[in-house]
Amino acid sequence: MLRTLSNLLRMIKFSHTVFALPFALMGAVLAAGGLPSIRSLLWILVAMVGARTLAMTFNRLVDRKIDALNPRTADREMPRGIVTIPQAVLMIVGSLALFEFACFRLNPLCLKLSPVALLIILGYSFTKRFTSCSHLVLGLSLALAPVGAWIAVRGSLDFPVLLLGLAVFFWVAGFDILYAIQDIDFDRKAGLHSIPGKVGVGSSLIIARIFHLLTVVLLSLEIPLLALGFYYLAGLGIISGLLFYEHSIVREEDLSRLDMAFFKMNGYISVTIFAFTLLDLWL
Repeated sequence: MLRTLSNLLRMIKFSHTVFALPFALMGAVLAAGGLPSIRSLLWILVAMVGARTLAMTFNRLVDRKIDALNPRTADREMPRGIVTIPQAVLMIVGSLALFEFACFRLNPLCLKLSPVALLIILGYSFTKRFTSCSHLVLGLSLALAPVGAWIAVRGSLDFPVLLLGLAVFFWVAGFDILYAIQDIDFDRKAGLHSIPGKVGVGSSLIIARIFHLLTVVLLSLEIPLLALGFYYLAGLGIISGLLFYEHSIVREEDLSRLDMAFFKMNGYISVTIFAFTLLDLWL
């Protein structure tokens, strides 16, 4: 059982929860003007774990045949048979139930909007089969994290969190475009759609840079809307520097540090902006 659980967690890259979770917590603390109640935090965490586990497991199940053909992904757990289809289906059912129960425990609006969230996060898995805008759908999926957490705390959907969600949307879409560069040849051969496959490496890098510039602009707009101060501004300055560094180490003629730009830098970015937002609200 422990080995199976370990395989399942490795399959869904549980450690990558660090990308979306800090932004969900950021939405929660901004909605509360500080730390929300322990009850709200608990069920937000449960909803996040349920939604991400559901989305990742569903994606691995749907893409298992494609992953088996791609040299970069052929050693994943489902193509190798380490995780079976029944195990994946069981995990999907369990995480779906967990997500819906968490929404029920939060408030009525969360529960009413949960089918919309499910449609987006599950629909993403099919998008690269017919549109190059799959990166945007992934961005929208993770943008739901801060928006959902805000609704969980306030029970309403307000303009400041829409801007925060839009910032996350461009941030995720930008780094997913960078990540997709490494599959450009396979995608073209397999008939899959992506922005790098459509416009090439150079143009993809430019689009990703524009998206990340928009991320910084949108995050800066939160300052007057939510009366944020020096510490938030300092955090924004740090993540701006991290984004600049991320793009400086990924160049058209040198993609060797693409993994570092994707995994390390984006993990640092999400944790940093949440930590400085919380510090600003406290101090």
